[in-house]
Amino acid sequence: METLTIKTPADVLSFVGHTLGFWPSESLVCITLRENRVGATLRVDLPKAGAELSYARTVAGYLAHDADAGSVLFAVYTSAPQVPGQARPHAATIAALTGALAGHGMTIRDGLLVGDDTVSEYDGDPAHCLSLPLTTTQSSQINAEFVYRGSTIEATDRVVLPPSTKESRNTDTVDRRVQAIQSLNIRDALEQARDLWNAMLESNSYPDNEKTMNLIAELQCPVIRDHLMAEIPGIDEPLDRILLAQTLGKPQWSRVEWAQQLLVHAYTLSSTKHSAPILTAIAFINWWEGHGSKAHQFLQLALEADPGYHLAKLSDQMIGSGMVAGWNMDKATAFPGRGLEA
Repeated sequence: METLTIKTPADVLSFVGHTLGFWPSESLVCITLRENRVGATLRVDLPKAGAELSYARTVAGYLAHDADAGSVLFAVYTSAPQVPGQARPHAATIAALTGALAGHGMTIRDGLLVGDDTVSEYDGDPAHCLSLPLTTTQSSQINAEFVYRGSTIEATDRVVLPPSTKESRNTDTVDRRVQAIQSLNIRDALEQARDLWNAMLESNSYPDNEKTMNLIAELQCPVIRDHLMAEIPGIDEPLDRILLAQTLGKPQWSRVEWAQQLLVHAYTLSSTKHSAPILTAIAFINWWEGHGSKAHQFLQLALEADPGYHLAKLSDQMIGSGMVAGWNMDKATAFPGRGLEA
């Protein structure tokens, strides 16, 4: 846990933006606190009307995994208008969250309401409380510290992929290699694929086109695909526990990040016909790292490429239900780079 240096609302918003890597919208962001230290950062979409109670219980359950935390700081990001004399936007959600957190022995220390242009105290009267322009985040001390370290805040968490060549010759090449793989004994095909993939993961440079075509072809075979995905974290445990991020061992996060770069590289050389498995594997990496909304976007891209792709459908249902990767429930195994999304 890092020493708390947050002193102003602008500091809070800068911390959230740099921790998540993007500026939230229509979101609830919670930061766990213990005395003068910050713990986990969680971002979730705001709930639909009528779902506040179950939503609050789920959010409180996530936050309670930080066993050292005793209180929570929250920020509601919304474009909903603030009407003087009326309840704040999403007041029912915050009321439900207060009760749900109390059930875990936690309290709410403070809250902010973040609109399109201003930020104010959540509990203040809109007619009298001070609203600060969001531009103050640019001059906050925490923002300066993060920028100095090379951190940036994207306007949204929208996935932007590099252009794919979609070359027909690559399509034919991959199809031929898929046929060759299918002609092999499954054990031989799997061993061959794992050797190639591990060599890529242990290298510090991108593979040539021939090896990349082989990787794309091997990912088209479901059994091989699952084993290659399980190789990514560098953990020697059962395949299903790895894919669901429920292992005892800690992932090698630098290896996971490199795997994502390799898969994006493979995507740029793949045709639409062959891109669904690649995009699904990238989605799993984002889910493992706690980036639920990005994982959902990659799965949607996979389903655009192949509407019937079974693993993408099942995975999107799993993530859509609010399931968080088990590694992110423990500070010792969680991805260190960003905050958690559900």
